[in-house]
Amino acid sequence: QVQLVESGGGSVQAGDSLRLSCTVSGVTFSTYYMAWFRQAPGKEREFVAGITRSSGTFYGDSVKGRFTISRDNAKNTVYLQMNSLKPEDTAVYYCATDPRSFTTSPTYGDWGQGTSVTVSS
Repeated sequence: QVQLVESGGGSVQAGDSLRLSCTVSGVTFSTYYMAWFRQAPGKEREFVAGITRSSGTFYGDSVKGRFTISRDNAKNTVYLQMNSLKPEDTAVYYCATDPRSFTTSPTYGDWGQGTSVTVSS
C-alpha cells in the first residue's frame, strides 16, 4: 500500500521561502516518478514540478526560477524548495507518484493528503 505524507506548509510573507517534503512508503521509491501539484480555491489542480527516476526535473511556467524539486532516494523523500514566494502561490500543495511514466497531468496513481501554503502580501 502506497502512502505519501507531505509536510512543511505554512503561512509566510511574500518574498519568503518554504521547503515542502513528501515521504513515500510502500514502494521502491527510486523507481517512481514524483511530482508536486497545487490547487487554489476555485481553480483546477496545477502542475508545479516533477522529477524523473533519473532526477531529471520539470517545472510549471509560473514557478520556473523560483522553485526547485529534488529527491533523496535513501530517505524515500521528495522536496520542493520554494523561494521568492508570491501571494499567487497560495494553494494546497499535493505530492503525487506513479511508476509508469512522467506527466504534467494530474493523472498520477497515488497522492498525498496535501499541505497548505498561504503567502501574504
